[in-house]
Amino acid sequence: MNFVIDASVLIKFYVPEILSDRAERLLARVEKREIALLAPDLIYPETGNILWKKQRLKELTHSEVEEISDAILWLPLKIERSKALLTVAVDIAIAYRITVYDALYLSLAKVYETTMITADRRLVEALAKANFKDSITWLGSYA
Repeated sequence: MNFVIDASVLIKFYVPEILSDRAERLLARVEKREIALLAPDLIYPETGNILWKKQRLKELTHSEVEEISDAILWLPLKIERSKALLTVAVDIAIAYRITVYDALYLSLAKVYETTMITADRRLVEALAKANFKDSITWLGSYA
């Protein structure tokens, strides 16, 4: 089974935050090879930006950022190029008034006929009544 994850979930694998316990359960299933994780290549700069911000706010040290960055690069993620998803993502973003960034993850979930997991509850709520309600789930609902 595959799931698409976004940067809001990926960061919780390594940084203790609200819902990190749910993310750790997901990661444990990856490590046991029960599931596979997918993401567009956008996930790396997005996650890097989160780490940069946390370091600027003194929530993480420079060495912690380096350690987490290395761990992220070693995580077995199946990465898809954003270029191939862009046209569909722009259409989704316009139709549902979400960012193209978020729409890239959602597009990937649609391509693989799977579910996107996000810690962004507002995004899930924004799409709850749309054609994507079965393609996206909130990390807090992940068992």
